[in-house]
Amino acid sequence: MTPDVAAAAVLQKKVCLLGAFGVGKTSLVRRFVQSMFDDHYHTTIGVKVDKKVVHIGDQTLTLVLWDMAGKSASQAIRISYLGGSSGYLLVADGTRRSTLDDALNIAQTATQVCGKIPRVLLLNKCDLIEEWEIDPQQEQRLGEAGWMAVRTSAKTGQAVELAFHTLGQKMLEP
Repeated sequence: MTPDVAAAAVLQKKVCLLGAFGVGKTSLVRRFVQSMFDDHYHTTIGVKVDKKVVHIGDQTLTLVLWDMAGKSASQAIRISYLGGSSGYLLVADGTRRSTLDDALNIAQTATQVCGKIPRVLLLNKCDLIEEWEIDPQQEQRLGEAGWMAVRTSAKTGQAVELAFHTLGQKMLEP
């Protein structure tokens, strides 16, 4: 295969990380891209863009990760940032039930802007399970409503690769 053909085989997909303030979006991206975790809270202003190349089956995929500033239910997400998205990771903090409500409201906006694109819900901070506020029945209802929910921990790395690869697979489906 010539280099030009090999380069053409790499797909690039824009992925937005959406969720309330302090749910761990930036930490998840940092864990995924750099295999690192930082205990210090870093506020994202606007959007921070990172890239990572992944291999899903025989496909090479460049994920362009748009880590968007956190929002609450009373604040609108920057709709212009969602344009051209191939999928999104919706992040909630499992230790703060209200962030799941915020996330689901944000998802409604994302669907209005982008239509039905691939998505995965990340219930982050599962390393703090003793402080967990999302009950198993709620997780089951999310599944029944069509959400694939993955419990992640940016701190330990638990299921972070799985979450990003799952979304990658969904974006490659016809």
